[in-house]
Amino acid sequence: MKLRILIADDHEVVRRGLCMLLETHDGWEICGEANDGRQAVEMAKQLKPDIVILDIGMPNLNGLAATRQLTQQNSRLRVIVLTITDSDQVIKEALNAGARGFVLKSDAARDLVSAVEALQRNRMFFTPRVNDMVLAGFLDQGYNRTSDAPPQSQSPKLTPREREVIQLLAEGKSSKEVACLLNLSTKTAETHRSNIMRKLDFHSIRDLVVYAVKNDIIQVHLPAHATVADPTPAPTPMTTTPTEQSAA
Repeated sequence: MKLRILIADDHEVVRRGLCMLLETHDGWEICGEANDGRQAVEMAKQLKPDIVILDIGMPNLNGLAATRQLTQQNSRLRVIVLTITDSDQVIKEALNAGARGFVLKSDAARDLVSAVEALQRNRMFFTPRVNDMVLAGFLDQGYNRTSDAPPQSQSPKLTPREREVIQLLAEGKSSKEVACLLNLSTKTAETHRSNIMRKLDFHSIRDLVVYAVKNDIIQVHLPAHATVADPTPAPTPMTTTPTEQSAA
């Protein structure tokens, strides 16, 4: 069965370019194109894509709001956001919304195929800057390691089963899917989830994802050209459109 991809961008030229880039990949098909976030949400209901690629700065319903609605209506859906900037606020909003891939538009021709491949393997795909921020804890409200915070060795001890559950949840699985994969009842899987959230004092799946990344429970795919050793890569000059500024 082919991987079904829905693309949403308000510029037809961009959509066509993304389609041409992806549809040559064996085993992938573009099941639909949307010109704004609201249309993307409606089309996803009908077309049942596996992955949705969303531009953040779209009219009517921006990509961040569309990501929230898409992941709420289908927890198995994987979303890649395209943006012209990787500012702190945009990164936080995208991860909070449930995006599992983050690609700069300026790098799409180089990185988008790798991003789709990563999500197809139930991994995440970050730009080097996003990865550095996650590993440094800047996105982790409530799990940020400050000078006054307890060292990692004092973190609540998790059982092997709880680590299994964290991995599956961080990979985007629902409680029902976790139960099926681990041969548990749905109620038991939900109990594990509740216990983990309470034990780690987390309040969202985003917190679990950050924890899983920082503790090597899940793998994050980086662009092949990335140099992760440099925590502050030089920014690329770019112009931000009014639409994307308002989305951020």
